Amino acid sequence: MALFVFNSASKMVSSPLVIIRFILICVTLLCNSLAEAKMNPTPNIVLILTDDLDVSIGGMVSIFSKKVSFLFILPSFIVQMPLVKTKKLIGDAGITFTNTFVASPLCCPSRASILTGKYPHNHHVVNNTLEGNCSSTAWQKTQEPETFSAFLQKHGTYQTFFAGKYLNEVKTQTGSFCNAETLPLGWKTFYSLYIPERNSKYYNYTLSVNGRAQRHGQNYSEDYLTDVLANISIDFLENKSNRRPFFMMVSTPAPHSPWTAAPQYESSFPNIKAPRDPNFNIHGKDKHWLIRQAKTPMTNSSVEFLDNAYRKRWRTLLSVDDLVEKVVRKLEVRGELSNTYIIFTSDNGYHTGQFSLPMDKRQLYEFDIRVPLLVRGPNIKPNQTSPLLIANVDLGPTILDIAGYNVNETQMDGMSFFFIMTGKGNSSTWRSDVLVEYEGEGSSISDPACPLLGPGVSECFPDCVCEDSYNNTYACVRTVSQAANLQYCEFDDNEVFVEVYNLTADPFQLSNIAKSIDQEVLEKMNHRLMMLQSCSGQSCRTPGVYDSQFRFDPRLMFSSLVPAFYDKHL
Repeated sequence: MALFVFNSASKMVSSPLVIIRFILICVTLLCNSLAEAKMNPTPNIVLILTDDLDVSIGGMVSIFSKKVSFLFILPSFIVQMPLVKTKKLIGDAGITFTNTFVASPLCCPSRASILTGKYPHNHHVVNNTLEGNCSSTAWQKTQEPETFSAFLQKHGTYQTFFAGKYLNEVKTQTGSFCNAETLPLGWKTFYSLYIPERNSKYYNYTLSVNGRAQRHGQNYSEDYLTDVLANISIDFLENKSNRRPFFMMVSTPAPHSPWTAAPQYESSFPNIKAPRDPNFNIHGKDKHWLIRQAKTPMTNSSVEFLDNAYRKRWRTLLSVDDLVEKVVRKLEVRGELSNTYIIFTSDNGYHTGQFSLPMDKRQLYEFDIRVPLLVRGPNIKPNQTSPLLIANVDLGPTILDIAGYNVNETQMDGMSFFFIMTGKGNSSTWRSDVLVEYEGEGSSISDPACPLLGPGVSECFPDCVCEDSYNNTYACVRTVSQAANLQYCEFDDNEVFVEVYNLTADPFQLSNIAKSIDQEVLEKMNHRLMMLQSCSGQSCRTPGVYDSQFRFDPRLMFSSLVPAFYDKHL
């Protein structure tokens, strides 16, 4: 803008009018900028949820692979991992929690725990079917109103957006396609895979777009689901209101099967193999019968299949890495990154050949229940790592805490770790154990290809190794404290089989120490498990066995039954 004019004598003369106009414009721009900054003091929240992303066997861990150096004719090593940008833009820019566990190692029960902040015994989702309460009528009536998204929408502050895989069964109470009146509670904008796409897909799927069916084919530029989710997320960020904070949840298909990579990544990681950790392709001799029935050693063709699947999983994650980068860069360009918390995690882990099990989740071991958790945002210092014990039932309480809501007014079982991320509280009071629950599934008839196994098993592979059964039903106490790194599990079967692992001495869970551990510890863990299996809300946050405040009170195990008992008998 010109601040000076020239008179007829070509002398430069200050123009008071121009200067005044300039000052007014500057003041106006400054005021608008300050108003825009103050318009939305409440932080935004982004949750990126992957599908079947383990942390224990390489999904979020760098792998060193050989590379031939032609200069010296000697092997050198390069670091490879599929989520390089995710680690840099979220993990390195914030905090990484190294002991994060799921409440159940299966999609729908785990996602229900994320949404409600409750353990499976309280939200009652036990598997991926309607009969297992996955998005059933009962779920819609009793649990959906208790989700964190419903709380956010109910209070009216947040713009809520969902894109991706929600629960495995998404339909109305009448069984028809979702419409605008019967969308899951809590979401203003809702893009979700719709049945029969009960599980993740990459092409040839149907989305429910605010209740309207949107069919996708197999054209990469228009239909590849991970990229579609990235694009509609960017569209939301560009078109939302700037006067209200937003909550955005993006739930990717990767790295779930069928492991379809984007064309540009189909040849990536050509030499990567499933990690040969100490528990790879060995017999689980002291474990539950379902683990013992696996055939060891696996055939060469089985190992080759596992390695190929592992490579494909990594390739699908490269598109997730691109999605993360796009979201972060868009927030940065819009000037919203500094006021946005970004959470990256998974619904459960995965295994590929551990204890000679082919591939799946559903088991109690670290590779299936431990997941990544990276968070960045306001007041979170970069390059932090925390060993504190986090469960995915803590995500809902933490999101509500960030949003400024009182978590104690909810029925959530989890705890907010917001103060841990920001360093504004005393982490020494944090809990030391969490509950893991799983209800096994099986077929009522024998598999004709594997008649010797009889009925009651499921998820069987061609070599008649099965990944699940009716009596693969268990509950575990996972303890992480300064005094112990322990897992205690009981099966609901005829044996009441028990597995106990000291993860400090045995990180790959090779030796079940249930028969050798101190009997007093065994009894305390049994009592603690019974208490957690009957807990609800605040009673799920009581001190664990290795907390200094721990005391065993049998009445606590049945606290949820006491009011009903007195109502009936008095």
